[in-house]
Amino acid sequence: MKTSLIFASALVVLAASGCGQKDSSTSSAAAAPAGPREIEITAGDQMKYSLAEIDAKPGEDIKVILTNNGSQPVEAMGHDWVLLKAGSDVAAFAGAAANAKATGYIPDALKDEVLAKIDLLGPRKSGEVEFNAPTAPGDYPFLCTFPAHYVSGMKGVLTVK
Repeated sequence: MKTSLIFASALVVLAASGCGQKDSSTSSAAAAPAGPREIEITAGDQMKYSLAEIDAKPGEDIKVILTNNGSQPVEAMGHDWVLLKAGSDVAAFAGAAANAKATGYIPDALKDEVLAKIDLLGPRKSGEVEFNAPTAPGDYPFLCTFPAHYVSGMKGVLTVK
């Protein structure tokens, strides 16, 4: 009698749990990608990014959102965000960019140095770029290429580790 009671209880538990069937609704929801990690950066009339250091994992999906919260017109105080390859000569890139107004301050001769970018933004405008962080660990510089902004301190580093 005791054995059949245990057996009957086991059958009730199996029936209530779906006879051993796995509930796939939670596993498919857990498998859905969360999307890119969003990094918000602001820049204004002070020619500084609100964030100068970004850490990333190799190959991580990242979305950078830049907002120009300044009041000056784009011709006088536009801001962009340009991520360069590790080892790039950032000062040389910025110097060449100052003379590249026709190409959005990205010098044609150095455009292969660019890994990701957000185009020049005027006041109260936002832009974004989604990219995968480089897979090689290292420091990847970013800067604003608008004339004189890099030398004024509008720069930073994406560190992949």
